[in-house]
Amino acid sequence: MALVTVENLRVEPQELETQVAAAAAALPGTGELLNLCEDRRNFIVMFAAALARHRTVLLPPSHAPAAVAELRARHPGCEVVDDAFAAGIGDAPDAAAGSTQAAADFIAAIGHTSGSTGVPAAHSKSLRSLERTTALNAGVLRAELARQAEAARPWIVATVPPQHMYGLETSVLLPLLAGFGVHAGRPLMPGDVAAALAAVPAPRVLVSTPVHLRALVESGAGYPEVAVVISATAPLSRELAASVEGRFGAALVEFFGSTETCVIATRRTAREDGWRPHPGIRLEPGEEGTTVTAPWLPRAEHLHDVVELRVDGTFVVVGRGSDVIEVAGKRASLADLTRRLQSLPSVEDAVVFKPPAGGAGVAGRCAALVVAPGRTARELLEGLRGQFDPVFLPRPLLLVPKLPRNEVGKLPRERLLEALATSALRPRPGK
Repeated sequence: MALVTVENLRVEPQELETQVAAAAAALPGTGELLNLCEDRRNFIVMFAAALARHRTVLLPPSHAPAAVAELRARHPGCEVVDDAFAAGIGDAPDAAAGSTQAAADFIAAIGHTSGSTGVPAAHSKSLRSLERTTALNAGVLRAELARQAEAARPWIVATVPPQHMYGLETSVLLPLLAGFGVHAGRPLMPGDVAAALAAVPAPRVLVSTPVHLRALVESGAGYPEVAVVISATAPLSRELAASVEGRFGAALVEFFGSTETCVIATRRTAREDGWRPHPGIRLEPGEEGTTVTAPWLPRAEHLHDVVELRVDGTFVVVGRGSDVIEVAGKRASLADLTRRLQSLPSVEDAVVFKPPAGGAGVAGRCAALVVAPGRTARELLEGLRGQFDPVFLPRPLLLVPKLPRNEVGKLPRERLLEALATSALRPRPGK
């Protein structure tokens, strides 16, 4: 495995091991490591240092204090490394990094789903599985670059966090295991994305999400030449894919995967609707979802996506059973958000849901209906701060006498949307 050297805003695989060696020597304890570094360079160095010491890295479902506390409670012996810890590591040119030849079944990382059942689920990733999926992902990208006659080292700019499995696969493992370079930051605003792209050499690979890509396309900002754009975390329409390709002059490759499986298929969304599975992936469709198996997966994994196999070996997704919401490259479970809101004092009933695009509320954000006599929206929003990432604070949060449950206690989506649209009470944060 190539180690990394960080210089300015670039993280480039090279044969200089000083920084990772110093980090490996400074790692606290001997057990699992909870990597909370938000600076991508720090995350990569700490991840590589952990591998050098054969220590499993825990990837939190979010940086919210409550989520971190829950993860630490489930792993009582873990040690935390963050940007402050990384900043305190001095140079250690004589420090030995240790062997990187870990066993193939060594658990390199434990990722967490967004909590589709209310609590994030943990999924262990062996070094073998990460190496295999990274090689397959790199092969798809290099094949696309070869069609464009791009032979130089590809450079990644990612708008997604490294703790997310998508961010880990694209902006951490491709540099560590496949020789890609990566920008150390996480640009969000169009101008920042343009500046980050300009800071790395061509060929450039932009890693983002459908919501973010739409904002970049519609911003009118100017961008340096991009060879490949990667999208994942939510379905991407063919229309948006075509707009992205036209705006960036790039090939858009969409990744299909999950925390359970990592990336299992790709497609050129602007040109095709069928997904091309990675070699070795086997899919078994069912009425409730799809079973995924592969030689490098320790067991069969069940996805909530219902797929239809085609005779040419591709597949299409015909339905989804997920309640995951994605905002600014981060994902959360609506069930988990609802659970946390319902746990606040004086809250008798509550639901968090995602309004349709162009509907009531702040674009791209979730909304909430809450039964909490004597409480104000300001108090409830303050109570939620620290429970999860601020991007998931409901906008709007509406106080109602009761929720529009049906005869069996369920909340049909159409009733939620009607309540959101007709409610006379639309408090802004602070009301």
